[in-house]
Amino acid sequence: MRDAIVRDLARVDGVLVTRAAVDARGDDPARRVTNVAPATRETAAGFLRRQAAEHDRVWVVAPETDGILAGLRACITDRQWIGCSLDAIRIAGSKRATRECLRRSGIATTRDAADCNPADARGQRVVVKPDDGAGACETRVHATLAEALADRARRKLQERAFVAEFWEEGAPLSLSLLCGARGDVDLLSVNRQIIHVAADGAVRYGGVAVGVHDYDASADAFAALARAVADAMPGLRGYVGIDLVLGDDGRPVVVEINPRVTCAYADLSAALGRNVGSEVLRQHERVFAHA
Repeated sequence: MRDAIVRDLARVDGVLVTRAAVDARGDDPARRVTNVAPATRETAAGFLRRQAAEHDRVWVVAPETDGILAGLRACITDRQWIGCSLDAIRIAGSKRATRECLRRSGIATTRDAADCNPADARGQRVVVKPDDGAGACETRVHATLAEALADRARRKLQERAFVAEFWEEGAPLSLSLLCGARGDVDLLSVNRQIIHVAADGAVRYGGVAVGVHDYDASADAFAALARAVADAMPGLRGYVGIDLVLGDDGRPVVVEINPRVTCAYADLSAALGRNVGSEVLRQHERVFAHA
């Protein structure tokens, strides 16, 4: 994801790119790319602040898990930060908060199973996952609600918040969006997510197929969903991902919002024949053109 951003921005006239790396080797002056490495024992936040002081714009690739993305966002000014607002990151960083935010606007989301009557859950699979998790990390599907709640209770010993949700049956997809400051949303692509559920229920993420056309008939519905999500969650800016499941009835159900670059970004510019990074940068500059 980081390297895809660098490739895009390095092709923009007048832009010099600095890439955070484990070490500072591998500079590419011909492509206007310089590597920088953190100092010994320097924290991620300290490194980001130091680099931000020397750069006009900052584009961070980081997960929401454990508040990492929100913590880094808090280090950077609005004008410098390419991406979503701190409030949007905090809401999207929680499965519960996202679900509540979207449901207030009538958007179909995953269903909380924790307080469900076991009789009403008969025959439905239930997934347990971290409230702030990214990808399929620590995610497990159970055949019954009782098994899921027992799993969730065991995980409380980890001092992390976990959610139990009914597993949505259907096609796992994601949407890649370019979100503007005034609620304008460009649906860049519909992507197919490769999700495996092992015999023991463990969920594995197997990658993503970018820009699939199997769901072109649903493009208008997906675009409308993207606009509704942006209206419901103010502060979504730049590249944003929506994970969803398209049920057999054709109804999309939102699983989570990713207020950051996702795995789909890595192949997006090539798949679309567009420089997505350039478009994100241009959109950001428009926001502050008269500030």
